[in-house]
Amino acid sequence: MTVPNGWQVDIGLEIHAQLKTNSKIFSGSSTRFGAAPNSQASFVDMGLPGVLPVANKAVFEKAIQFGLGVGAEINRVSRFDRKNYFYRTFRRLQITQMDEPIVVAGKVLIELNGKEKFIRITRAHLEEDAGKSIHDAVDHATAIDLNRAGTPLLEIVSEPDMKSAEEAVAYARKIHQLVTYLDVCDGNMAEGSMRFDANVSVRRESAVELGTRSEIKNLNSFRFLEQAIEYEIARQIETLESGASLSQDTRLFDSEKRETRQMRSKETSTDYRYFPEPDLLPVVLSEAFIQSVADTMPELPDDRSTRYQASLGLSPADARLLSSDLHLALFFDSVACEVADPKIAANWIKGDLLGKLNEAERSIANCPITPDQLIDLIKLLEAGTISGKIAKDVFLAMWNGMNISVREYVEREGLEQVSDAGALEPLIKNIIDANPKQAEDLKGGKTKLMGFFVGQVMKETSGQANLSRSTPSLAHCSVFEHFINMGGPALLTSSSGQKL
Repeated sequence: MTVPNGWQVDIGLEIHAQLKTNSKIFSGSSTRFGAAPNSQASFVDMGLPGVLPVANKAVFEKAIQFGLGVGAEINRVSRFDRKNYFYRTFRRLQITQMDEPIVVAGKVLIELNGKEKFIRITRAHLEEDAGKSIHDAVDHATAIDLNRAGTPLLEIVSEPDMKSAEEAVAYARKIHQLVTYLDVCDGNMAEGSMRFDANVSVRRESAVELGTRSEIKNLNSFRFLEQAIEYEIARQIETLESGASLSQDTRLFDSEKRETRQMRSKETSTDYRYFPEPDLLPVVLSEAFIQSVADTMPELPDDRSTRYQASLGLSPADARLLSSDLHLALFFDSVACEVADPKIAANWIKGDLLGKLNEAERSIANCPITPDQLIDLIKLLEAGTISGKIAKDVFLAMWNGMNISVREYVEREGLEQVSDAGALEPLIKNIIDANPKQAEDLKGGKTKLMGFFVGQVMKETSGQANLSRSTPSLAHCSVFEHFINMGGPALLTSSSGQKL
């Protein structure tokens, strides 16, 4: 979407990432998805009188990992607050962090259309999720499922640094990549593990102050995020150009009509009337604890991409792709360090392997081919034991669950490449005799015919002839350059005595 001339857009995102813990933030209830309604709601989650919340240590570890991942400051003391605001999907007032969040002042780098830009992160704070309203379970009433109540969330709040829907999506994807890379969140938007609230405002190009903003709640896909923001930008500009004014509000996105509609007037922090959580003491984080979390962190995607380019010679595009997912990066690392040329490993993984995974709608974590199998395949290819064509066939056998080693499979199926020039000479001579016109044209400069002859040899040998210059027995030249070029050995004369 192109913003009309004379206008500028300001977008900030609040991203709710469900932390990947086994139990809830203030109780021992399970966070498992898909359980029967209210089967995972303890007395604490239900807010019954006389029960007290107890903070889950794992949520602090996850929050610290995220903070370190975005270069933020980790507050050594963080406090919990309550919203003095009733939701029907909470049985008590929601516990969150207001004045002293655990993470402040980070940033991430996004890339869009070849240009890089930093998006600032104001804060990331811990809070508990609400339950869920179910409108079709009981006639003439709304049922409440409290399974999600108390599920730990990290709310990641950006500055309004994004100037288009495309930038907002790029930022959302970057955060999604980071939290899944760090195993902070599983990122499953279909299950509600990550949701976006988009704050959108427009202003005249010459204006200094931000415009009146609308918050679009609970967007659960990158596509809906982009569509909602684009609609909202157009709506606000059209409203202001008509001479009307905007009011600060909270809106929902109708994905079928691709439009936003008002949900309520926008609350402010004053409306929530935050007050210090009376049942939880401030959490003090020691330097040793923070360092212990830092020691468990993997190499971050941007750092890994830079290393792939500098140390392995990968292109920027390949480096970004192979470092985009931690499981994919670890798979590549396992293969690249064992083969002669890491670029060959990159080509097999980004091409054949990811192609099959996408086709089968599987992730690299569920790949039927192991790194060791791919290493063996590439080593056989590098050694000239099998041809590129045969390697593709062996790859498919690996994908389909080959239950023996790659080398055993190649030997059993008789797939070794023919690299002995003595074994290839009679076959080549016969092909030359059978195609004198093409041989003469090749000698005359029609080099494209080399492909014809190579194809004939590969056909006769079922793809097992080794025509590589790197094969020692062929004296650093391909078979056809060796036997067809002027001045070559005896095979330059056909069986009929005609010099080729």
